[in-house]
Amino acid sequence: MAASFAEVIVEMNDAYDVVIVGGGAAGLSAALVLTRARRRVAVVRGGAPRNAPAEHMHGFLSRDGMPPGDLVTAGAAEVAGYGGELLDDEVIDAESDTGADGFLVTLAGGRVLRARRILIATGLRDVLPEVPGVRERWGQDVLHCPYCHGYEVRDQPLGVLGGTDPGAIARAVHVTLLLGQWSPDVTLFANGMTLTEDDRARFAARGVRVVEGEVARLVVDGGLRGVELADGRAVGRAAIFVTPEFVGNDGLLTALGCEFDDTGWVRADRTGRTSVPGVWAAGNVVDPAAQVIVAAGAGSAAAMAINGDLVAEDTRLRVDARS
Repeated sequence: MAASFAEVIVEMNDAYDVVIVGGGAAGLSAALVLTRARRRVAVVRGGAPRNAPAEHMHGFLSRDGMPPGDLVTAGAAEVAGYGGELLDDEVIDAESDTGADGFLVTLAGGRVLRARRILIATGLRDVLPEVPGVRERWGQDVLHCPYCHGYEVRDQPLGVLGGTDPGAIARAVHVTLLLGQWSPDVTLFANGMTLTEDDRARFAARGVRVVEGEVARLVVDGGLRGVELADGRAVGRAAIFVTPEFVGNDGLLTALGCEFDDTGWVRADRTGRTSVPGVWAAGNVVDPAAQVIVAAGAGSAAAMAINGDLVAEDTRLRVDARS
């Protein structure tokens, strides 16, 4: 049966050149480039951003110290100004469109969007150490990135919370050595870490104090006051750096059949192109180390690659139509 006029209009209204999943720095940066390239773009921006607990972001040229929410608000307004559609909804499924080239993106609200290309920019989540006080002070005086927050706590007594997870051990050693650049008073709370002689030699060279023993809790009284160990000792600290486990919000990439590498992150080239034709990824969902400015740049690079891919397809179709 032929589609009704109303059904055709609905289908046209839900058809996009690119659907971007994620409305953070990577997704909005990509949307800005693509809308300026005169592509029809929808940005689905459901979910809380990873940096929502942080009051300010740093290291972003011309935006240093801006609250993360203000960057997103300004970016969304720019995208909308070029005709991009911002959808406050969540994607619950994405799959290849068997009836046409492209993809079907299903939203929690019931809409199904048709997309020629998809960019996944859903970020990651931080799995925090299960130490009382960490979650309560996360993003305030419990921090994870010296480059993001080290300057703000410079010259204060700083701590690093260790642990027994193999990945966290390597990151804790790295962060501990870095922090000496911002403060002469750095303490590593080993919390079960096994340190090598090389680790200890490097800590000694950087003036780092190592406190052995299990950490019981962070002492919080209005703000962070220090660290209490299981044996009752307490060490005052103004800020604590932790090394969360980074877990990509990559369920859609899995559903779309994208390949992952040996470390558990999706395989993508320098533009964010994944192993599935038509699917790109940008920001923390593919690069856990990317700061906001890096994620924004990755979104821009992905957008240019996507537009180029669409131009190639459009050109090929026109050539075929003329032959």
